[in-house]
Amino acid sequence: MRFLCTSFLCLWATWLATARNAIDIYDGFETPVLGKLWDTDRFVSGAVQMQTNVVRAGHGAAMVTVQSGEKFEAGVNGNKDSERAELLEARKLTAKEGTAFEQSFSLFIPTNFPIVPVRLVIAQWKQYCPDGGHCYDDSPVLALRYISGKLRITHQTNAEAITLFQTKEELRGKWTDFKFQTRFTAGTNGYVRAWINGQQVIDYHGPNAYAEDDATSYPHPSYFYFKMGLYRDVMPEPMTLYIDEYRKQQLPDE
Repeated sequence: MRFLCTSFLCLWATWLATARNAIDIYDGFETPVLGKLWDTDRFVSGAVQMQTNVVRAGHGAAMVTVQSGEKFEAGVNGNKDSERAELLEARKLTAKEGTAFEQSFSLFIPTNFPIVPVRLVIAQWKQYCPDGGHCYDDSPVLALRYISGKLRITHQTNAEAITLFQTKEELRGKWTDFKFQTRFTAGTNGYVRAWINGQQVIDYHGPNAYAEDDATSYPHPSYFYFKMGLYRDVMPEPMTLYIDEYRKQQLPDE
């Protein structure tokens, strides 16, 4: 029996073929323009700029700004409209189901950053949904949210999100360092571990991906991609944050 190569599977085969070695990458945002580790289709021109005034280490960091109506996306299934300015990791860096990775990055939220009750996601891991799949509007499997001055890390694989960690600590006016270790799978051997400023705040073990079947449209194995920046409900005020010291490396099997 011959099997046809769907566009989705062919694309993933191509991307994986280019990643012959284990992923181990770093971006200190030291160059005048955004590096090739990032896709640019999640922000409008000028929304991401390299600058040298606010940095975590070295001489540069990325400044990310979302303006009202920029990179707009209409809500579906009764959800609110959204707008974004996000750094999306290059496709060759996506994680195959069952593969463990460590990712770390630093965020600086300015003192004048608006404290508002709207949806705001500043980092998220999404399970790849094929074009036309029922899963198109699913929430991220793991997300870093900043709403009403409260930082939350949420996990979702069905209709209800689970809060793995939350804090009301003031984050504005300083750098905050994040580190995550993840192995995404619909099976039982998945995990999420997280550290904030060197202190471990999450040690979750269990399924951490949506089911993979005709009802969800997710393929098996699934793939997971990462993006960070500003993703929010539509609102009139602009928002700006800074990103520095991004690392991603594949971990050995446990």
